[in-house]
Amino acid sequence: MNLLIENFTKVGECKFANEVFYKMPYRDVVTWNSIIGGCVKNAHYDEAFRFFRQMLNSNIQPDGFTFASVLNACAQLGTPSNTQWVHALMTQKKIELNSILSCALIDAYSKCGSIQIAKEMFSCVPHSDVSVWNAMIKGLAIHGLATDALSLFLMMERENVLPDAVTFLGILTACNHGGLIDQGRRYFEWMRSRYSIQPQLEHYGVLVDLYSRAGFLEEAYSLIVAMPIEPDVVTWRTLLSGCRIYRNQELAEVAITNMSHRKSGDYVLLSNIYCSLNKWEHAATVRKMMKINGVRKKCGKSWIELGGTIQNFKSGDRSHPESDAVYRVLCSLMKRTRSEGYMPVTELVFMDISEEEKEENLSFHSEKVALAYAILKTSPGAKISISKNLRICDDCHTWIKLVSRVLCRAIVVRDRIRFHQFEGGMCSCGDRW
Repeated sequence: MNLLIENFTKVGECKFANEVFYKMPYRDVVTWNSIIGGCVKNAHYDEAFRFFRQMLNSNIQPDGFTFASVLNACAQLGTPSNTQWVHALMTQKKIELNSILSCALIDAYSKCGSIQIAKEMFSCVPHSDVSVWNAMIKGLAIHGLATDALSLFLMMERENVLPDAVTFLGILTACNHGGLIDQGRRYFEWMRSRYSIQPQLEHYGVLVDLYSRAGFLEEAYSLIVAMPIEPDVVTWRTLLSGCRIYRNQELAEVAITNMSHRKSGDYVLLSNIYCSLNKWEHAATVRKMMKINGVRKKCGKSWIELGGTIQNFKSGDRSHPESDAVYRVLCSLMKRTRSEGYMPVTELVFMDISEEEKEENLSFHSEKVALAYAILKTSPGAKISISKNLRICDDCHTWIKLVSRVLCRAIVVRDRIRFHQFEGGMCSCGDRW
């Protein structure tokens, strides 16, 4: 029955795995680990926590494998209180830290925004395993702390710990988020020349992203064409994203033509390029292609943890029980930021509609709604942390910078790519993401 649970979750059939689990007359630690780990692998993080709490109430004690899975769920949800609670339980139950659990703790604290605690964890655990260094480098990278990540790599060399392909993926990501083009090139070359590590598709992808974000679109395209590995759809999508930033229609069309399969975001990026150039007929053609292919635009979702519970918000959604109060706060914030010079980036709206309708569309993005809820529920000056399933858009990024200055608040947004720390009208990403 344990094997049934494991195999069902491997193929994404969590419903059948749950049925097997609840029919079992006896469950051992492997049973609980299988169902919790399966939930995490299938992105059912809340359900993983539900099973974990049931396990704690049973007569079966969690082990290192259990905590590794639960910490992974903490990392994906980005909830600091859950991470701290799980860590405290590990200490209480005298779970011995190995390299896997050390990595999981560093990763969880990094991804829930507690990078300082992640650094403290790193300093307290043995450094002999390269995976522990990789976890810390990756954590620094997603926080945009490129200089810290590169310094850690030098320390790693001094301690004679050999980097691997994952190390260089973290270092290149740090260079990418820090806009360190020359350093990115150098470390990419060091992989082969110093360490005889052959770059994989992911390494080329990060380098393409680094060039694309910096506006070196032709260089990014040349790298894709010269790659010894067949570029995948993600590589072309990376170039397409850069084309959206710099409004390069020609290369964008090349990129999307080379995609073997396209997601809603790809069509949206191409349409946004056309909209930014006022080519409404081209944008309409993209929308028609989406309809023909049955592609629907992915819904933006944001969530925030307050008082130990997670509140979820969708773009334009009014299903939250306190939505009336939340939207009043949001409207008030919109008026206040406009008086401070905020102008909606209406070219991002995926429709040829009036400017007024575009502005209204932008006003209700999920991170704006989540921020309004947080302001409603927290005291003045309290730090706010928001997580989001998509990359933050230019308009929300500009608006939240203004809110942080107007309200004198520190606002942290974890999007699909990295952390953004807004404070005093500035963002830690330096407007590069």
